[in-house]
Amino acid sequence: MRLSLVIKKESVDLEKQVNKLNNFLVLQKSIKLLIGLLIFGSFSQIKAQERVPFDQGKTYILAKVDIVGKISFNANTVTTFAGLEKGQEITVPGEEISNAIKKLGKLGLFDEISFYINRIEKDSIYLDLHVEELPKLNEVKFVGINKSKIEGLIKDNGLTKEKVVNENLITTTKNYIENKYKKDGFYNTKVTINTVIDTSLVNHVNMVVKIDRGSKVKIKDIVFEGNKEIKSETLRAAMKDTKRKTLISIKTSKFIQAKYDDDIEKVIAAYKERGYRDARIISDSVAYNEDLKALMIIIKVEEGNKYRFGNIKFLGNTMYSDEGLMGMIGIKKGDTYNGVLLEKRIADKSKPDGDDITNLYQNNGYLFSNINVVETKTANDSIDFEIRITEGPIAYFNKITVTGNDKTNDHVVYRELRTKPGEKYNKDLLIRTIREIGQLGFFDPETIEPKFKNVDAAAGTVDIEYPLTEKGASQIELQGGYGGGGFIGTLGLSFNNFSARNLFKKEAYKPLPMGDGQKVSLRLQASSYYRTYSLSFSEPWFGKRKPVQLNTSLSYTSQYYNNFQTQRVDKSRSFNILTISAGIYKRLTIPDDYFGLSQTISYQHYDLKNYNTGLFTFGDGASRNLAYTIGFSRSNKGINPIFPIYGAEFSLTGKFTLPYSLFNGVDYATLGDQKEYKYIYSGPSYTGNNGIRVNNGDYLEAIPSTTNPTPSSVADYKDGAADPAKVDQKKYNWLEYYKVKFKADWYTKVAGTNKSPLVLRSLIEFGFLGAYNQERGIIPFERFFLGGDGMANYSMDGRETVALRGYPNGSLTPVSDGQESNGANIYNKFSLELRYPITLKASASIYALTFLEAGSSFDTFKNYNPFALSRSAGVGLRVFMPAFGLLGIDFGYGFDGLPMANGQLSPKANGWETHFIIGQQF
Repeated sequence: MRLSLVIKKESVDLEKQVNKLNNFLVLQKSIKLLIGLLIFGSFSQIKAQERVPFDQGKTYILAKVDIVGKISFNANTVTTFAGLEKGQEITVPGEEISNAIKKLGKLGLFDEISFYINRIEKDSIYLDLHVEELPKLNEVKFVGINKSKIEGLIKDNGLTKEKVVNENLITTTKNYIENKYKKDGFYNTKVTINTVIDTSLVNHVNMVVKIDRGSKVKIKDIVFEGNKEIKSETLRAAMKDTKRKTLISIKTSKFIQAKYDDDIEKVIAAYKERGYRDARIISDSVAYNEDLKALMIIIKVEEGNKYRFGNIKFLGNTMYSDEGLMGMIGIKKGDTYNGVLLEKRIADKSKPDGDDITNLYQNNGYLFSNINVVETKTANDSIDFEIRITEGPIAYFNKITVTGNDKTNDHVVYRELRTKPGEKYNKDLLIRTIREIGQLGFFDPETIEPKFKNVDAAAGTVDIEYPLTEKGASQIELQGGYGGGGFIGTLGLSFNNFSARNLFKKEAYKPLPMGDGQKVSLRLQASSYYRTYSLSFSEPWFGKRKPVQLNTSLSYTSQYYNNFQTQRVDKSRSFNILTISAGIYKRLTIPDDYFGLSQTISYQHYDLKNYNTGLFTFGDGASRNLAYTIGFSRSNKGINPIFPIYGAEFSLTGKFTLPYSLFNGVDYATLGDQKEYKYIYSGPSYTGNNGIRVNNGDYLEAIPSTTNPTPSSVADYKDGAADPAKVDQKKYNWLEYYKVKFKADWYTKVAGTNKSPLVLRSLIEFGFLGAYNQERGIIPFERFFLGGDGMANYSMDGRETVALRGYPNGSLTPVSDGQESNGANIYNKFSLELRYPITLKASASIYALTFLEAGSSFDTFKNYNPFALSRSAGVGLRVFMPAFGLLGIDFGYGFDGLPMANGQLSPKANGWETHFIIGQQF
């Protein structure tokens, strides 16, 4: 009779059912051990059945393990995973079988694991291992969320094809999604995960994830308990991002766990700032109220005693004196204890370039310095401190490398680096380098994070690597609009990382020679009656030795006479402008190297051919504008030129022509009295007001007009009227003027982190156009036109458009008695703008804004009143894409009326205006 032994797993539940997963997916890893002595027999006798106890198992030599069941793994691989080897000794029942089951169970790949005795031959045993493999994932479907969120959730949870589906995967996925949405304020998020057998594949399932976010839960109230010395209002104000719902709430009252955790720390900081060093949170509870459908937050605090600063002693400082370091801390004995302030004066983590002791050492080579603040004594309400400084050796920059500049040539980046090999380590130079690289505009400034490599304190050296991410540097401008009675189209191409030296190298065209940091811009603007062509080139390192920027430009504009009623264009009547300019910008080192000096020579030639349209008093002739512009500026804005979060930009520029009236010998006061500038009648004869016949070639007492169509002739030219066209042609043959402008632009981070900051931009502008010779007067060119979006479109008189949202373009300029706006000679503007980034990725930077603006313009300095302002407010959005530049839209409300001929403002508010922004900032 054949002896046989069966071993089955003893039931051990390793996982529990989730979301009513069907039985096919239930993970039941069990161990069933039944040792049955069936029947021992021979031809002569039969033995009675008996059970073998677990601790009295018999030892065998493992002869073979056969794998039974549908699996995709190799049989030898499964045996190896189980930790079983042919020829090893095993005890049945015993630990070897039990451990094998546990090992296979930990893999998370199998549903059923069972061992069976196939047969026993002498001291050898043959086993059957029965396993059922867990199903794999084929497809996953999300229900209840936006499609744009699905890819991120799949990636975060690793829900890829062929992923083994077990209870752990389902549980962790469910918890992750719920916690993710709770952190975003969806406190009642519910996630249900179901799996369905995929009949098209063997042992595969499809997963359906249903997400019910619900509404964002708002905070009804934040209650503090135990606070006696500091009012609850003060503590609630310290919680910057967790606010209760009120009628005048500015910030959202939605609950976000991560921000709440940060705000709890800020409550403690509020106590420490006021002397309560031992203040702590005893408990805090966040409870959802079903009736109110809102959260109630209760925070219990223990304030402790109020302390003052005692003696502050410095240890280990040899580089700087105690007095100098005490001056930096700015804390005296007896001052109210302020742990937050002390920490900032030692190392301000919120400002990489902060004015603190750590940066004092770091900016002078002490990379390895370490500063610790230790409380040494507490007596009554006084705390003594020791500031222990380990200065360490001076460090030097060793190897400086740049990576990631696949398109930009090395020299373009390396010439901007402030960290040089062999120079003393300086943290400030490291930060400055980040700014300078970001200002190039060729790399994503949000990803510039220097890496410290091979930091060697013994040698006193450190290697720095700047990993960069290239972004698109070229831009295309496509713009269309209706203006001046016709459609105006604009095409602009800007190559901001051009390489002129490779212009004649065929292999460099990919599709254009790029990589040397030069800028080339081409622009064409045209309509049925208007053409303008412009070309500009900029070399940031002219001469390649110093940061001297060369700028050149050439443009030609031609406008033909257009009858707006008939839409007929007369090309025999034209107004042409040729403009040439060349200038340099040089970085200065005094007062500091944020300053710069710019100088430009420009020439404009205005040529009118039978172009009498009212734009000028003369229709035939020419005007020339030769000017020298000098500018003094300072800019330390950073880091992202599209979205600066700190720093400021100041500029003072002056544009000057030669004072021709000083040496040309022309008396402009009596110009109209001279014979050659008198009006001479040309036309059919008529009878004058005095009854005398007026003939062609006569001098007239006045110029014919609608109010006086038949002026009388005069015998002496001295009594005749001056011809404004001839007088102005002489006055403006060579333009004479000076123009001064001032601009101050600040950026301040008022809240948030460097990745998502709330930034306040403050702006002041002022401009003045003056004349050397008052008899010659203010020229009709170069004037200021205030109001609107600030986009120039096309202009023929060299005007400067100044944006002020909430009003039509150019509408806030003085109006003449004839209801015409001829521009202003002086203006001022003030602006406050709050900006918040939606995304600052290299592919597209988007930020929202809200603004307050005010400004005014005047025709003379005598009428100038800087406080007579037209005010506006509104909101907007900016989108910067490397291929198209800056795009935006603003909705502004003008609180005041538009200027009238009497110099007053209309009593009716202008109201809402929509502004579209292309390629420029306010």
